[in-house]
Amino acid sequence: MFKIINTPILLFLATSLSLLLVTVAHAKTPLDINEQKIVKQVKLALPQSLKDIEQAVNINSGSMNFEGVKQVGLLAKQQLSEIGFEVQWLDGSAFNRAGHILATHKSNNPNAVKILMIGHLDTVFAKDDNFQYYKRLSKIHAAGPGIADMKGGNTIIIAAMRALTKLNLLDNVSIKVLLTGDEESSGRPLSLSKKAIVDGAIWADIALGFENGDNNINTGMAARRGYTGWTLNVEGKPAHSSQIFNDEVGYGAIYETARILEAFRAQLEQEENLTFNPGMIIGGTSIDFDLDKSAGSAFGKSNVIAQKAKVKGDLRALSNKQLKSAKQTMQNILKNNLNHTQAELIFEAGYPPMALTSGNLALLEQYSQVSQDLGYNAVIPANPRKAGAADISFAAEHVDMSLDGLGLMGTGAHTKNEIADLTTLNKNIEKAAILIYRLSKKSHK
Repeated sequence: MFKIINTPILLFLATSLSLLLVTVAHAKTPLDINEQKIVKQVKLALPQSLKDIEQAVNINSGSMNFEGVKQVGLLAKQQLSEIGFEVQWLDGSAFNRAGHILATHKSNNPNAVKILMIGHLDTVFAKDDNFQYYKRLSKIHAAGPGIADMKGGNTIIIAAMRALTKLNLLDNVSIKVLLTGDEESSGRPLSLSKKAIVDGAIWADIALGFENGDNNINTGMAARRGYTGWTLNVEGKPAHSSQIFNDEVGYGAIYETARILEAFRAQLEQEENLTFNPGMIIGGTSIDFDLDKSAGSAFGKSNVIAQKAKVKGDLRALSNKQLKSAKQTMQNILKNNLNHTQAELIFEAGYPPMALTSGNLALLEQYSQVSQDLGYNAVIPANPRKAGAADISFAAEHVDMSLDGLGLMGTGAHTKNEIADLTTLNKNIEKAAILIYRLSKKSHK
């Protein structure tokens, strides 16, 4: 029976106390007969898993290529249906994306543990991108769009389910597999595009994410920082540049923007695990900005005081408390406007943080034990600074335990140098399958 209270832990992953919680040496325990069978089954099915990755990678599924995302979804639907899952396509037209795949296995045991497994179908590579196909580079490396982020992770989910089904080891666990179609470019509103994740998490006891995390097989994401976009709009009084700084004209929009950004840095940069980045700035007498293209232009002259400026940025925090505090500090900075200037700061709805909790650390410890029992290394908490936001953050606050970064490891994600480390494929399939098998032996009430 699981009884984990989801309370924040006041420590950071890099501290010795945090690491102690999950790296205390545990004696290697022998695999039971079913776990030995799982290892053999994963090995036998490895060629099929490699084919599955190649087939998925060769379908372009950039987030806005709806047909491609649907095609990858139909491939996953076929694979999961063959295993025996009930699979449905969740249309995404209401949030301007292709949609999601939801596959369900329901145990007849009313006390069976319920696990939500999360992946995503889409990639960052557009339909007309010249990085389109799977390429085997060596015995242990392969390249391709989305191979690690995260078509390899989807394959690990499906391969683990295949192994457990083949061995009749899913009787005491209920599973929902959710493969979203908009992780790389979220549909809006988030209340609709992420509804399937939230609903699945409310149903579940445990959430497992199969992103590649920080691409280190010896770490797991027990915490993830959230993502919030922000827009800073600033206005000043236009006039001839010779009049700048005087009481009638003031400082102009660009000086006020510089003051605000520098104050953000000075007051918040020492906050642990908090980052805030102004990624785009335009300013001048007049400005234009295209939100869809994330591009803009400005008109101005060196002898004219700037009237308008705009900054687009992001804010990443490890907890809702930290996020709320940072937002308040940023808004307070805006109140001290330079003479004849005004500013507004608009925060967008974004990804919530996946806070470090006792439940998450307990699940990571179980996963680490599986790894060590298989003869692999211990798995320690990843530094959340080394990975971005992910879909599991929408699930984490609704479950007793959550863990991410269980996918296929690699390098160069989101670039045309994306390469997968194929030596991690069988290892992470084994670990996922045995973790779920061990969890299935514990009832939940």
